[in-house]
Amino acid sequence: TPGTYFGAPKKAKRRQQQGEGGSSNVFSMFEQSQIQEYKEAFTIIDQNRDGIISKDDLRDVLATMGQLNVKNEELEAMVKEASGPINFTVFLTMFGEKLKGADPEDVIVSAFKVLDPEGTGSIKKEFLEELLTTQCDRFTAEEMTNLWAAFPPDVAGNVDYKNICYVITHGEEKEE
Repeated sequence: TPGTYFGAPKKAKRRQQQGEGGSSNVFSMFEQSQIQEYKEAFTIIDQNRDGIISKDDLRDVLATMGQLNVKNEELEAMVKEASGPINFTVFLTMFGEKLKGADPEDVIVSAFKVLDPEGTGSIKKEFLEELLTTQCDRFTAEEMTNLWAAFPPDVAGNVDYKNICYVITHGEEKEE
Protein backbone atom coordinates (compact mmCIF):
# COMPACT_ATOMS: atom_id res chain seq x y z
CA THR A 1 0.00 0.00 0.00
CA PRO A 2 1.23 3.54 -0.70
CA GLY A 3 0.93 4.60 2.95
CA THR A 4 3.45 2.05 4.27
CA TYR A 5 6.48 4.17 3.29
CA PHE A 6 5.73 6.84 5.88
CA GLY A 7 6.02 4.44 8.79
CA ALA A 8 9.07 2.61 7.44
CA PRO A 9 12.21 2.90 9.55
CA LYS A 10 15.09 4.86 8.05
CA LYS A 11 17.25 1.76 7.62
CA ALA A 12 14.68 0.10 5.37
CA LYS A 13 14.62 3.13 3.09
CA ARG A 14 18.41 3.17 2.98
CA ARG A 15 18.55 -0.48 1.93
CA GLN A 16 16.22 0.29 -0.93
CA GLN A 17 18.47 3.12 -2.14
CA GLN A 18 21.45 0.76 -2.22
CA GLY A 19 19.72 -1.48 -4.72
CA GLU A 20 19.10 1.33 -7.21
CA GLY A 21 22.08 1.72 -9.49
CA GLY A 22 24.63 1.02 -6.76
CA SER A 23 26.15 4.51 -6.59
CA SER A 24 23.81 5.81 -3.88
CA ASN A 25 25.06 3.25 -1.35
CA VAL A 26 27.90 5.60 -0.43
CA PHE A 27 25.32 7.58 1.55
CA SER A 28 24.64 4.53 3.74
CA MET A 29 28.29 4.54 4.89
CA PHE A 30 27.82 7.77 6.83
CA GLU A 31 25.47 9.11 9.48
CA GLN A 32 23.15 11.92 8.35
CA SER A 33 25.13 14.42 10.47
CA GLN A 34 28.40 13.35 8.80
CA ILE A 35 26.86 13.75 5.34
CA GLN A 36 25.81 17.28 6.33
CA GLU A 37 29.38 18.08 7.47
CA TYR A 38 30.83 16.75 4.20
CA LYS A 39 28.24 18.79 2.29
CA GLU A 40 29.39 21.94 4.12
CA ALA A 41 33.04 21.10 3.36
CA PHE A 42 32.15 20.44 -0.29
CA THR A 43 30.37 23.80 -0.49
CA ILE A 44 33.42 25.59 0.93
CA ILE A 45 35.74 23.92 -1.60
CA ASP A 46 33.34 24.46 -4.53
CA GLN A 47 34.26 28.15 -4.69
CA ASN A 48 32.35 28.94 -7.91
CA ARG A 49 29.23 27.06 -6.66
CA ASP A 50 28.75 25.02 -9.85
CA GLY A 51 28.36 21.69 -8.03
CA ILE A 52 31.71 20.35 -9.25
CA ILE A 53 35.10 20.69 -7.53
CA SER A 54 37.55 21.79 -10.21
CA LYS A 55 41.25 22.63 -10.27
CA ASP A 56 40.36 26.33 -10.01
CA ASP A 57 38.15 25.67 -6.97
CA LEU A 58 41.05 23.86 -5.28
CA ARG A 59 43.47 26.67 -6.16
CA ASP A 60 41.05 29.30 -4.78
CA VAL A 61 40.31 27.46 -1.51
CA LEU A 62 44.02 26.76 -0.93
CA ALA A 63 44.75 30.46 -1.56
CA THR A 64 42.22 31.44 1.11
CA MET A 65 44.22 29.19 3.48
CA GLY A 66 47.46 31.00 2.61
CA GLN A 67 48.84 28.44 0.13
CA LEU A 68 49.39 30.71 -2.84
CA ASN A 69 51.98 28.90 -4.97
CA VAL A 70 50.42 25.48 -5.45
CA LYS A 71 51.76 23.95 -8.68
CA ASN A 72 49.37 23.10 -11.49
CA GLU A 73 50.61 19.47 -11.42
CA GLU A 74 49.67 19.17 -7.73
CA LEU A 75 46.15 20.45 -8.46
CA GLU A 76 45.89 18.08 -11.45
CA ALA A 77 46.91 15.14 -9.24
CA MET A 78 44.24 16.05 -6.66
CA VAL A 79 41.49 16.25 -9.29
CA LYS A 80 42.68 13.03 -10.99
CA GLU A 81 42.13 11.05 -7.78
CA ALA A 82 38.50 10.97 -8.90
CA SER A 83 37.34 8.89 -11.86
CA GLY A 84 35.49 11.88 -13.34
CA PRO A 85 34.04 15.27 -12.40
CA ILE A 86 33.95 15.68 -8.61
CA ASN A 87 30.31 16.23 -7.70
CA PHE A 88 29.11 15.70 -4.12
CA THR A 89 28.48 11.96 -4.54
CA VAL A 90 31.98 11.44 -5.97
CA PHE A 91 33.43 13.60 -3.17
CA LEU A 92 31.65 11.48 -0.56
CA THR A 93 32.74 8.25 -2.28
CA MET A 94 36.37 9.42 -2.24
CA PHE A 95 36.14 10.01 1.52
CA GLY A 96 34.41 6.66 2.00
CA GLU A 97 37.24 4.87 0.19
CA LYS A 98 39.92 6.72 2.16
CA LEU A 99 38.17 6.11 5.49
CA LYS A 100 37.49 2.38 4.99
CA GLY A 101 39.26 0.67 7.88
CA ALA A 102 41.12 3.87 8.77
CA ASP A 103 41.95 4.77 12.35
CA PRO A 104 39.90 7.84 13.36
CA GLU A 105 43.04 9.52 14.73
CA ASP A 106 44.83 9.11 11.36
CA VAL A 107 41.80 10.53 9.56
CA ILE A 108 41.72 13.64 11.75
CA VAL A 109 45.52 14.10 11.57
CA SER A 110 45.30 13.83 7.76
CA ALA A 111 42.65 16.57 7.70
CA PHE A 112 44.95 18.85 9.73
CA LYS A 113 47.93 18.01 7.46
CA VAL A 114 46.12 19.75 4.59
CA LEU A 115 46.47 22.94 6.66
CA ASP A 116 50.15 22.17 7.39
CA PRO A 117 51.84 21.76 3.99
CA GLU A 118 55.33 21.98 5.52
CA GLY A 119 54.54 19.07 7.86
CA THR A 120 55.56 20.91 11.03
CA GLY A 121 52.94 19.15 13.18
CA SER A 122 51.46 22.45 14.28
CA ILE A 123 49.40 25.29 12.85
CA LYS A 124 49.08 28.93 13.86
CA LYS A 125 46.56 29.60 16.63
CA GLU A 126 45.14 32.63 14.73
CA PHE A 127 44.61 30.56 11.58
CA LEU A 128 42.84 27.71 13.42
CA GLU A 129 40.73 30.19 15.38
CA GLU A 130 39.70 32.00 12.20
CA LEU A 131 38.69 28.71 10.53
CA LEU A 132 36.74 27.50 13.55
CA THR A 133 34.87 30.77 14.05
CA THR A 134 34.06 31.57 10.41
CA GLN A 135 33.36 28.20 8.68
CA CYS A 136 30.47 25.70 8.95
CA ASP A 137 29.47 25.03 12.58
CA ARG A 138 31.11 28.17 13.94
CA PHE A 139 32.75 28.05 17.37
CA THR A 140 31.58 30.61 19.91
CA ALA A 141 34.04 32.80 21.84
CA GLU A 142 33.47 30.56 24.87
CA GLU A 143 34.25 27.42 22.85
CA MET A 144 37.47 29.03 21.60
CA THR A 145 38.45 29.96 25.18
CA ASN A 146 37.84 26.34 26.25
CA LEU A 147 39.87 25.02 23.30
CA TRP A 148 42.89 27.23 24.13
CA ALA A 149 42.60 26.31 27.83
CA ALA A 150 42.73 22.60 26.90
CA PHE A 151 45.37 23.02 24.17
CA PRO A 152 47.45 26.11 24.90
CA PRO A 153 49.55 27.33 21.94
CA ASP A 154 53.33 27.56 22.40
CA VAL A 155 55.14 30.90 22.79
CA ALA A 156 55.27 31.33 19.00
CA GLY A 157 51.47 30.91 18.77
CA ASN A 158 51.54 27.40 17.29
CA VAL A 159 49.03 24.69 18.20
CA ASP A 160 50.07 21.01 18.30
CA TYR A 161 47.24 19.48 16.29
CA LYS A 162 48.47 15.89 16.76
CA ASN A 163 47.82 16.32 20.49
CA ILE A 164 44.29 17.60 19.74
CA CYS A 165 43.67 14.58 17.46
CA TYR A 166 44.95 12.19 20.13
CA VAL A 167 42.65 13.62 22.79
CA ILE A 168 39.65 13.66 20.41
CA THR A 169 40.08 9.93 19.69
CA HIS A 170 41.53 8.59 22.97
CA GLY A 171 40.28 10.95 25.69
CA GLU A 172 42.32 13.04 28.12
CA GLU A 173 44.62 10.41 29.65
CA LYS A 174 47.98 10.61 27.96
CA GLU A 175 51.01 8.50 28.75
CA GLU A 176 54.06 10.73 28.93
